Amino acid sequence: MKRSTLLVLTITILSSILFSSCGVMFGGSKYNANIKVKDHPNAEIYANGEKIGTGEVSALFKRNQPLKIEVKQDKCQEKTKNFDNTFRTGNFILSAISFGITGIAVDLGTGAAFKPDHKNDPAIEKLSDKNYKFTVDYSECKED
Repeated sequence: MKRSTLLVLTITILSSILFSSCGVMFGGSKYNANIKVKDHPNAEIYANGEKIGTGEVSALFKRNQPLKIEVKQDKCQEKTKNFDNTFRTGNFILSAISFGITGIAVDLGTGAAFKPDHKNDPAIEKLSDKNYKFTVDYSECKED
């Protein structure tokens, strides 16, 4: 009985070490996005083709996919804004050092090796490793 308990404990510990990485532990494979349409609380918000709310909304998105936001409002032309992602170099290096090839594979496989490109897009604000704020300027929509 003791031998099987030790075996299960050993497998559990080894699995948790082998199937984790810095990117997954600190950022996860998804991030929370707060999306706001600037000055238009009635604008409908679509993310990657799916309606997710109106005016301001929060939702989870996969790190390894770019985010396509469309905003629509009556009497206004639809606007599309693409938000790119970028490679999380720091976490990727830590994963390689700490967990070797397994850490790299886990980060790439889960998408944890990526993040929204907040450094090159002023419409993205990094709040934390897991939380980002996206602002869509819809100033071309003039309400009557």
